[in-house]
Amino acid sequence: MLRKAQRRVVGLSLTNVEKLEVVDAEHLSFADASFDVVVANHVISTVPNPEAALDECARMLRPGGEMILLSRIGADAGLRHLIERLLQPIVCRLGWRAEFRWDRFVRWTEGRTDVRLIERRPMPPFGHFSLLRFAKLEDGGGA
Repeated sequence: MLRKAQRRVVGLSLTNVEKLEVVDAEHLSFADASFDVVVANHVISTVPNPEAALDECARMLRPGGEMILLSRIGADAGLRHLIERLLQPIVCRLGWRAEFRWDRFVRWTEGRTDVRLIERRPMPPFGHFSLLRFAKLEDGGGA
């Protein structure tokens, strides 16, 4: 994927891109409170320790900033749940995990005093992915 991205950058003549590199979402080199917005698309539910990646995103976020995620969230019940369970042996090759449920985000948020969920929006057509927005509290949540 890195080679493909490098070819794309060269092909598009994007001069403001300094470099592309592979990084560990659980251990990023950016300083605390470096960004007003942190965006992670299709990352959180694919890394070995999603909560550590969420912690890193929150760490890099300035108070008052937003963390915006597009993430796969497994269905808790119904037809979609059944289909996900049946397809799990195939989709696990893509890094998707049927066991990655909404309650993991809930537990992570409840365990933090400095971050709150401000939006959860299932994305069409089937709600298989969700757009999540978290806010970093200005006062650190009183912690």
